[in-house]
Amino acid sequence: MTAPPPRTVIENCAVATVDAHDTEHPSGHIVVAGNRIEAVGPGPAPESPDGVVRRVDGTGHLATPGLVNTHHHFYQWLTRGLAQNSGLFDWLTALYPVWARIDGPMVYEAARASLAMMARGGVTTAMDHHYVFPRGAGDLLGAEIRAARELGVRFHPTRGSMDLGASAGGLPPDFAVETTDEALAATEAAIDAHHDPSADSMLRVGVAPCSPFSVSTELLREAAVLARRKGVRLHTHGSETVEEERFCKERFGMGPTDYLDSTGWLGDDVWMAHCIHMSDADIAAFARTGTGVAHCPSSNARIAAGTAPVPALLAAGVPVGLGVDGTASNETGELHTELRNALLVHRLAGGSGALTVRQSLRLGTHGGARVLGRADDLGSLEPGKLADLVLWRLDGLGHSTIADPVAALVLGPPAPVTLSLVNGRTVVEDGRLVTADEDGIARRARDESRRLARIAAGD
Repeated sequence: MTAPPPRTVIENCAVATVDAHDTEHPSGHIVVAGNRIEAVGPGPAPESPDGVVRRVDGTGHLATPGLVNTHHHFYQWLTRGLAQNSGLFDWLTALYPVWARIDGPMVYEAARASLAMMARGGVTTAMDHHYVFPRGAGDLLGAEIRAARELGVRFHPTRGSMDLGASAGGLPPDFAVETTDEALAATEAAIDAHHDPSADSMLRVGVAPCSPFSVSTELLREAAVLARRKGVRLHTHGSETVEEERFCKERFGMGPTDYLDSTGWLGDDVWMAHCIHMSDADIAAFARTGTGVAHCPSSNARIAAGTAPVPALLAAGVPVGLGVDGTASNETGELHTELRNALLVHRLAGGSGALTVRQSLRLGTHGGARVLGRADDLGSLEPGKLADLVLWRLDGLGHSTIADPVAALVLGPPAPVTLSLVNGRTVVEDGRLVTADEDGIARRARDESRRLARIAAGD
């Protein structure tokens, strides 16, 4: 006789399912069986299902799908707080010479710190765009993957690349780039070594040349061919600043969207970070092709890049998720704060009806899952979906007079995470990681940050 799967029962909590109908239960339950959601509904859970190993009283809490981060640069954890008053191009020029000195131990500790910060704030699926590969630095993508596996977070790393150095008219210094052939070969090797296409996958690898101003047209075209041959997704930066638009028009005779389209970079297997400076025609092209967007409101504000047209993108049907972006341009390193910042930024730009609290929650959950190609299994609380969920505490002082739990989560102060499950396993409990020593992570990341600063200074 087959033993029943281990079950976790969560009940007496408000539930925001973020399903297609935005179903919510003021007091409801969730039953997790193994790594899948078995039941979601109003009121208490069914009486004594077999195999229950844990019951959680969610009184005073809101249950939501786990947050999905769609854009990040983990290595930047080591260079937070620098170039504080710079726009994007000046910020990159100041930091590229430092980033070009990273190595395996640095990237491993930066990844652990970045993942830990997100996980303790409700992120269950993390993405990273790593594109700096100094010669002799070791297996940097492998270092990130090891960190994610140890912390128990679902991970979508992308193997980035740059082959357009300053001497060829690009932005990064020559010593920070690879050759085109090197980048393509290393990207294919990373897919072969790590990508897991299964429905339950904890690790999927994407192809991610950095940006139009740091990669050649050949690399963009061949990377798109490679990704489609391997059946993986494509990611890059797009339409982030007016300087990028000027660069593309001067160099290619067209704006970023048309240029990327000409290289095979629009499609329902593609998502781009930022997408701030977009015309109506650009938005229509994204909607027509199903190209996704990673919206990074805090980073966009930090480097004064502008406000992305997210309400217009959503109205057109474009897949949109939220991104932390690198912590050298969003020093908090958290995604749950982006729920609030997205709403505030767009109301400031477009009025009180520009974005609702429930639209903001959807951006951070189902929207992100859709952008990463995981909407069939992630992003909402529904029977059959993977058990990635968060229980937010809302009965403390900071949320005590906000009756609407979704409004409390989005508009109120950052809510403590009482429980976070990834693939049915506990990653955070009572606001602390259970899979790693937070204090040790902080200490070792600080040591690696100081070591990087000494190396970059020539000491």
